[in-house]
Amino acid sequence: MVFDSRHSILGMLVALLALFTSCSSTYQITGNSDITSLDGKKLSLRTLENGQWVEVDSAEVVHGIFSMNGKADTTRMVTLYFDNEGLMPIILENGDISVSISNRSLQAQGTPMNDALYDFISMRNSLELQMGLLNSREARLIMEGANPEFVHVQIQQEIDSLNRQMNALVRSFISDNYNNILGPSVFMMMCSSLPYPILTDEIEAILNSAPESFLNQEWVKDFVTKAKENMMLIEENRRMMQNMEEERILQQRNQQNMATERNR
Repeated sequence: MVFDSRHSILGMLVALLALFTSCSSTYQITGNSDITSLDGKKLSLRTLENGQWVEVDSAEVVHGIFSMNGKADTTRMVTLYFDNEGLMPIILENGDISVSISNRSLQAQGTPMNDALYDFISMRNSLELQMGLLNSREARLIMEGANPEFVHVQIQQEIDSLNRQMNALVRSFISDNYNNILGPSVFMMMCSSLPYPILTDEIEAILNSAPESFLNQEWVKDFVTKAKENMMLIEENRRMMQNMEEERILQQRNQQNMATERNR
């Protein structure tokens, strides 16, 4: 039997390529939870596709531990669900992702984008906590006898400062990540806090400086389309209310003029 070294080398290359491809395009999620009510329950990863939440992976929590793994051919945002409740966002990307669930915090780390996302979430949560503490401080100072009007002005100034920091943080993070999944994902997280799609000054500032790759994301396009429709409805309603008010004022003036004529 003749040994063909070319076949051997080719076989080794194919095997190495398969191994490399496997290693470079898979995710491994290892999770722990100290919430006892989750034990024995199913957690699932879901992604939004064509307006529908589609399950990507799932696992049962056993003694506070769960794990998932699969292909990560593309980096995408998913949400970890318990029943129909979204618990936390996760960037499904190549690598080992460590997920921690507790009553105090939710955390995903171990891969570049998850680390970046949860660093951002941590900074945002810190600012939100400071705002909450300011509200409590205002109530405490008033109960202690401080002038309510003075206290409110002082606290509102500090809240406005924190809001500016929050807006700067969000805008900076999104703009730094326009060209990867983090930018559109955090943009949608920000927009989901609104009662309905609308173009605020902050949102318009983000959109005006965004590249086409960001604006063409399905989530972003869908939000902008609905927001523009709502802005048109709001403007139409504003004009209608303005016309009604002008008509009311005109009728009132006419009635006054008629009353003046009768009294002459």
